[in-house]
Amino acid sequence: MDSRRRVPRTDALLADPRLAEAADRLGRSIVKAAVAAAQERARSGEIPGETVADAAVASLPAHAASLRPVINATGVLLHTNLGRAPLSAAARDAVLAAAGCTDVEFDLATGRRDRRGRGTLAALAEACPAAGAVHVVNNNAAALVLAATVLAQDREIVISRGEMVEIGDGFRLPELLASTGARLREVGTTNRTTAADYAEAVGPGTGFVLKVHPSNFRIEGFTAQASVRELAALGVPVVADIGSGLLAPDPVLPDEPDAATALADGADLVTASGDKLLGGPQAGLLLGRSDLVERLRRHPLARALRVGKLTLAALEASLRGPEPPAAQSLHADVRTLRERAELLAKELTEHDALAVDSVAKVGGGGAPGVELPSAAVSLPEAYAEPLRRAGIVGRVESGRLLLDLRSAPADLDVTTFARRVRSAAVTGEGR
Repeated sequence: MDSRRRVPRTDALLADPRLAEAADRLGRSIVKAAVAAAQERARSGEIPGETVADAAVASLPAHAASLRPVINATGVLLHTNLGRAPLSAAARDAVLAAAGCTDVEFDLATGRRDRRGRGTLAALAEACPAAGAVHVVNNNAAALVLAATVLAQDREIVISRGEMVEIGDGFRLPELLASTGARLREVGTTNRTTAADYAEAVGPGTGFVLKVHPSNFRIEGFTAQASVRELAALGVPVVADIGSGLLAPDPVLPDEPDAATALADGADLVTASGDKLLGGPQAGLLLGRSDLVERLRRHPLARALRVGKLTLAALEASLRGPEPPAAQSLHADVRTLRERAELLAKELTEHDALAVDSVAKVGGGGAPGVELPSAAVSLPEAYAEPLRRAGIVGRVESGRLLLDLRSAPADLDVTTFARRVRSAAVTGEGR
């Protein structure tokens, strides 16, 4: 008999109650694609024709979007390829609450239009009292573009050669700034730039001096750099790009610049990311002098760079709510991590699992060179791919797969984690 006759018709399969429900939840096109793939498996003889519906149901994604949630066990707390800072439960709840219609630009008491994201801006201002005013755009690069457009179009931005960084995916800060119509005035050398170098370059055509924290690399040895305090004495606006979004000093990261200190030292404007050490959603933070922030806020480009209601909700909850996961990971007690690693390894003894000491890092363009003591579960390297396909991402070192627990969710139940690892490992062994 022709194998195609044994494959159920598409309309019959879509009438299956499980697939009909999935079409309502995920969309008809996603379900039809799963059905077509299962039918093709049956035609090739991979599965029996009577199991096509079951195979289609089993292959359906959990969500309509293609993004898959993963467990970050790489030991990189803010892994750019994994979405940087994971949102707190409070932030996720806030996003869900804001998913429908909200009062994002509406005053429910008066029935009139109100300032967009006023609650989020108030929370950010409270979190950084040193700022005269605050504004939020869609990422830190956008914050710099807006500042350059408003303050330095057809004027000069004075910047150290040692701070002309590439920010990822081939995007270079000098090219980004030049695209706004600003002219870059490079001063100093790669390894040494002094306040005197800036002073010689400042003149009537200066829009502002830009101080950039080289957050994804560091230079050691015969080096020198001017401080924000020294630059503030030059008599022109100083914009400090601190990068990682640390709003106040953190003893775990003593060399990481923060917004409060930069403003106290005289920076007129500070730019930062919201999805790094702050632990919130992707956003660009602008904090500083009220007159400058207002100029930026009222510029036409600000409309193109504004954030949506979901970002506003997540950012406010990250600022007002409980400690975000990124901060929990950064400040995690290494003894507790070791205890969890030992429990997890014990659950996975049959898979040659060992609890080992590890070294984690901040990542995401923050605190380069800082090593965070951690603990991990070591498994055979062969498990790296099947675990990765199952949404558990570790790192390979010296021929072993390490699942670093400093970057993994603190509330992840060890038994549940072990079950997921075991299931993925068994699947991989069966290939």
